[in-house]
Amino acid sequence: MEIAAIKRKLANTYIQRFPEEATSIFNTLSPEEVLDYLRTQPVDPAQEVLVNLAPDMQSKVLEALDDRRFLTVFEALDTYSAAKLLSRASPTTIERKLELLPDDKSKAIRETLTYPPEAAGYLMDTQIITFSPTTTVDQVLEKLRKIGDRKVLSVYVTSAAGTLLGRVFIQNIAISSLSTTLEELLEPSESIQVMSPAEEAVKLFEEGKIINLAVVDLDNNLLGVIRSETLIAATQKDASEDVLAMFGAGREERALSSAWFAVKKRLPWLQINLVTAFLAASIVGMFEETIAQVTVLAVFLPVVAGQSGNTGSQALAVTIRGLALREIQTDQWWRVAKKEVAVGFINGVAIALTTALIAYFWASSFGIALVIGTSMILSMVIAGFSGAVVPIVLKAVGQDPAQSSSIVLTTVTDIMGFLSFLGLATALGGALGIF
Repeated sequence: MEIAAIKRKLANTYIQRFPEEATSIFNTLSPEEVLDYLRTQPVDPAQEVLVNLAPDMQSKVLEALDDRRFLTVFEALDTYSAAKLLSRASPTTIERKLELLPDDKSKAIRETLTYPPEAAGYLMDTQIITFSPTTTVDQVLEKLRKIGDRKVLSVYVTSAAGTLLGRVFIQNIAISSLSTTLEELLEPSESIQVMSPAEEAVKLFEEGKIINLAVVDLDNNLLGVIRSETLIAATQKDASEDVLAMFGAGREERALSSAWFAVKKRLPWLQINLVTAFLAASIVGMFEETIAQVTVLAVFLPVVAGQSGNTGSQALAVTIRGLALREIQTDQWWRVAKKEVAVGFINGVAIALTTALIAYFWASSFGIALVIGTSMILSMVIAGFSGAVVPIVLKAVGQDPAQSSSIVLTTVTDIMGFLSFLGLATALGGALGIF
């Protein structure tokens, strides 16, 4: 038997017995050499090697793996491992490869690959570079030069089984001796569970704690990384959707959405708004006799409602932002409400003085000036309290705090504004000489 054949037989025996250890060698080879091995080996060791390859090598091998060999290897893999491997490939390759598998297997893998939009896994990039802890700086630099990606800020270190051990920043690699191993430079890495809310990743980014965030499964196996540019885009998307939701438009609606789509999203909330508008109108109807006697009161109704509405909207915007960024929790509602009540009172006093002065010269009535000034303070305090409490209540009952909060708030501010102004005018009109 030739020496080359003997060496190959010994290598195959070693790989078949110790596939995990062998992958550290395969990661240093070219994708063509790895493919050559996978084509000639039994299914079990072939799949062991494929599963334990570094993510960047996995993606290259999968792209080039012939259909026949792919089918034999993936039919033997469990659904989770198959989905994890395929997630490294491009969308085009994933679709093409899945068509080769039986329908039931293909469907199960597709479901596993599809993370919900609210999950961290939905934001992750599976094309990541990993190394073993024994890899030297020289080997890392050589591989990075071949890749030529100038955006790499750190490299991730994993065990042979794919468990995340930590990361090493590029600057630390650059200043270390070529023989230094990554194990010596290893630092803890921030990570997030693949099914955790994407909002948690956004929060870490906005707090300035991370640039890139590792994504792991329940066994702490590295699945991918959420990059800073993705987090920025996710933050902007959440902010724009919250604005839409606040005013009763659908989160999915865009400027060029069809008219019918926009109608379906908006009309239900407009109908609700109509009902609330009639509620506010009914409050005015309760004081028809008062308005009939002093018609100038009708002139000042929009002033009271407008100022209280603006006060509530300011409190609402600040509270929704606090909830979205995890600055506040639902159990802190009283602290937030107290703050907004204080702000509403101080602003109310300042606005009341100006409004009362204008009303005095407009209506030539001290009584009307006093009533509108007092009602302005009351309505702005109530509006501040409502603006803080409405989104927190929605959050506490499991609803989206941004979902049409402004419609609920407008109802409250209009009703309380009209009630305070007309109620005070009715109750104190005789004593203040309004009638």
